[in-house]
Amino acid sequence: MLNLKILALGIAVLGVSIGEGIMVANVAKSAARQPEMFSKLQSLLILGVAFIEGTFFVLLASTFFVN
Repeated sequence: MLNLKILALGIAVLGVSIGEGIMVANVAKSAARQPEMFSKLQSLLILGVAFIEGTFFVLLASTFFVN
C-alpha cells in the first residue's frame, strides 16, 4: 500500500526544489538588468540557496525515516 506520508514529503521536496529554481532564475534576471549589483545579489543568492538546501536535505532525510 502507498504510504501517504512518504508521498507528502516527496511533494514537499519537489516544492523546495521548484522554489530554489525560481529564486535562482529571478536573481539571474536581476543581474542581467543591473550588472553592477551582481556582487550583492550573489551573496544573497548563496545565503538563500543554503537555507533552501538545508530544508531540502531535512525533508529528504525524513522520507527515509518515516514508517
